[in-house]
Amino acid sequence: IGNTVLHILVLQPNKTFACHMYSLILSYDRNKEGPGSLELIPNNEGLSPFKLAGVEGNTVMFQYLMQKRKQNLWSFGPLSTVLYDITEIDSWAEDQSFLELIVSTKKREARQILDLTPVKELVSLKWNMYGRPYFCFLALFYILYMVCFTMCCVYRPLKPRTGNRTSSRDNTVYVQKMLQESYVEYEDELRLVGELITVIGAVVILVLEIPDILRVGAAKYFGQTILGGPFHIIVITYACMILVTMVMRLTSTTGEVVPMSFALVLGWCNVMYFARGFQMLGPFTIMIQKMIFGDLMRFCWLMAVVILGFASAFYIIFQTENPENLGQFYNYPMSLFTTFELFLTIIDGPANYDVDLPFMYSVVYFAFAIIATLLMLNLLIAMMGDTHWRVAHEQDELWRAQVVATTVMLERKLPRCLWPRSGICGREFGLGDRWYLRIEDRVDPNKHKMMRYTEAFKAQDRDNYDKGSEKLETNGDTLCKKELSALSLSLSLSRSTSRTSSHRGWEILRRNT
Repeated sequence: IGNTVLHILVLQPNKTFACHMYSLILSYDRNKEGPGSLELIPNNEGLSPFKLAGVEGNTVMFQYLMQKRKQNLWSFGPLSTVLYDITEIDSWAEDQSFLELIVSTKKREARQILDLTPVKELVSLKWNMYGRPYFCFLALFYILYMVCFTMCCVYRPLKPRTGNRTSSRDNTVYVQKMLQESYVEYEDELRLVGELITVIGAVVILVLEIPDILRVGAAKYFGQTILGGPFHIIVITYACMILVTMVMRLTSTTGEVVPMSFALVLGWCNVMYFARGFQMLGPFTIMIQKMIFGDLMRFCWLMAVVILGFASAFYIIFQTENPENLGQFYNYPMSLFTTFELFLTIIDGPANYDVDLPFMYSVVYFAFAIIATLLMLNLLIAMMGDTHWRVAHEQDELWRAQVVATTVMLERKLPRCLWPRSGICGREFGLGDRWYLRIEDRVDPNKHKMMRYTEAFKAQDRDNYDKGSEKLETNGDTLCKKELSALSLSLSLSRSTSRTSSHRGWEILRRNT
């Protein structure tokens, strides 16, 4: 019952009252330091009161619990050293990491905890010591891997076509070699080494990604942009395309260019995932994801309807015309593709001034230009501008969350010998088996004095000004010049007195500094 009440208090909107009641309930706990302590008992979702405060974004309760768990090591004047308990915060030995819970929640208030002590210092320590070097090395290794795969695709086994053309529009010159012909010369053996590296890399990607999908869940793993959800979809699809290409090569099936081209596009697009390691580029990856899966997905439905309608109209108009004079609409698939290019203003409007074009083509094209170019494209630009404005206000916060998610990911996948545990074991200070982070703090007493002096001077000037205003309102009914001059003299005297007192106060402030 006591543990249930603690979890309820974490969710209370009156945070000051919740902190007092939390402390009162813990005062009756008989096992404060043991494993049966009320603070260590999780709820049905596996969250202790401490983790629940982080997931809900209750910064007041989180700071209160951290103050209860810190140990003052020593202090000398303004300097002090504090040991913060990071046992539940550190993700080194946690199945349900506190840091991963914060970055995966949808509440923006929870991400503000990443800027509080000691979470900020712990993340900075992990990222600077291990996260950034390993992440940069992983980015370099992936780029070299993609260069290897690209070279294998560029020099794939092809041979001249021997058969006759079946159509005047057939433009094929080379065809794919059979498996027996693909690995004969020395250059083919070099390409085989690159292809083996590519296939091994695809298998490693699947081996690393599938356990995380089973552990977290597909909806949460692919749906969180901060965790890199869309990029996980891209890299898994890329690995599957590589394996499909391998099967088609081994079975001598024609058409391997389809999965190979998809793999090239997806593999190089995944390079943007490594932009999250840089503060300048990291927020832009989230911006692109939100634009693609938010604005662009909604816009594509409207674009599909417009393209389908106008492409059908163009095809019907040119159905009776000679395709040699204007071949952009000679069949229905080509009409769809041409209309798509016209929609994005990639090409100019098809025209042939040597022949007479149907009159309805001019009418339909005029309506298409007004709707597509002037209306819908500007609508898309306005939607993307609004998304950019919203993300730009959160870019520092989002980049910090990306760093945390990347750090937790690397810490889970790398072996323990390459990523030792951060912090200090409590046994060194007689504090048990819990782990602590030592943080040095400097408290400047003159800073508080200056703040008090500044507020006092502002209040004094405000009171003097209010008194002068009251005199002006009281004597405002009399229009005698003598009274007005006397009033102005008194106001000037009060202001000069205020300046004198303020000057004296600032002199005291300078001497103290």
